[in-house]
Amino acid sequence: MHAQRFRLSCLAVATAALLAACGGSDGPNRGDLLETPAVLTTLTAAQIDAAAASAGLQALAGKAQCDVKVVALNYSTIGVQPGETTNASGVMLVPAGACTTPAALVAYAKGTDVQKPRTLANPQDSETFLLTAMYAARGYAVVATDYLGFAKSNYSYHPYLHADSEATSVIDSVRAARNAASTVGASLSGKVMFTGYSQGGHASMAAHRAAERDHPTEFNVVAGAHLAGPYNLSGSLKLTEAIAGYQFFVPYLVTAWQKAYGNVYTDVNQVFKAPYASYIETLLPSPTLNYTTLVTSGRLPGGPGVTPNQARDAIFQSAYLQGAQTSNTHPLFLAARKNDLLGWNPKARVLLCGGAGDPTVPPAVHQAPMKADFDSRGLTNVVSVDVDAAIQATFGPGGKAPTDPTSAAFATYYGNYHGTYEPPFCHAQARAVFDAVR
Repeated sequence: MHAQRFRLSCLAVATAALLAACGGSDGPNRGDLLETPAVLTTLTAAQIDAAAASAGLQALAGKAQCDVKVVALNYSTIGVQPGETTNASGVMLVPAGACTTPAALVAYAKGTDVQKPRTLANPQDSETFLLTAMYAARGYAVVATDYLGFAKSNYSYHPYLHADSEATSVIDSVRAARNAASTVGASLSGKVMFTGYSQGGHASMAAHRAAERDHPTEFNVVAGAHLAGPYNLSGSLKLTEAIAGYQFFVPYLVTAWQKAYGNVYTDVNQVFKAPYASYIETLLPSPTLNYTTLVTSGRLPGGPGVTPNQARDAIFQSAYLQGAQTSNTHPLFLAARKNDLLGWNPKARVLLCGGAGDPTVPPAVHQAPMKADFDSRGLTNVVSVDVDAAIQATFGPGGKAPTDPTSAAFATYYGNYHGTYEPPFCHAQARAVFDAVR
């Protein structure tokens, strides 16, 4: 299948009926634009440098070489079930100003999001700015999806850590970026790189796999950099110790997989304790609450002094979790197996990156088994990098990780490790790989 051609007549369509007529009897094609791409702002290289310096990113990002246009996208995609058509929104970052060479396109998948209204099409968003500084200001075009169920998407839920729909959302964002290119002044080289962080590492790997497997003539995939992603979901269910953030991530995936497959449980009370069972299926993503207010409002357990194990035990029925730990026929384990990313053979270069001290997506559980899986089939195009030493040297008190779990320094360091400290170091590693093949 070749990339769908941009059709100007589709851009101004406002009603569902006209959208269907514009796209043919079955509606718009995957990746078709449902609104005229909106240039929200153009960030100058000087503005990007000043913001990067203020955020402490300058050393890793380097000096901006380009101005960057921030473009809002709304595009057609598909849902989880066969025959479902829906939409997703996102952002395209277009190098401008001094950068005139045709750009490789970096397709980015974001980390776990609990805020339903949030869009990456926001110049002030920290994740969007990281992409701006690391990639777009250095001559890459970037497209990043908001995923199903977020921002402008009319999908009824977010299929969290559902590999196939993550892949289609990302792949269709690449099509949308190509369709938008001429309208927003982007010149694309045709080369595509996939990357993502945390949930996005899972999503970007799923998209990379699907692009090479299902669309080998449409996408010239030259590299994938999959960062701090949970690739070994079934293996993670066997852990007896809870990860940091367990009360957010595990209820999210259990309820999402129930909606996707319909057989992860038969009664929500078998899985969750009161009062959470009464509302957990519609809690995430939230129209109003973020990570902090989900806890401070009491909607999820947590807070100062609450350990991951205590948060887990407050919300989950222990028998259900023990079943997934001990039985390979447990419905939650079987759902996780469907969304593992072990067992595929990438053709393009691959970087796996993470930090050994990550308390949320431990590399020993995900990155190391993923690399071992690739190695077991003799693949030589995969590199695995540990950025923990750089994180400790930069953020650890005295240049090393704190070891006293009762100390404020320990709570601050590990509380910020996955979400704040780790991403820039892995993006720097990713860009080095991309620079070699762009």
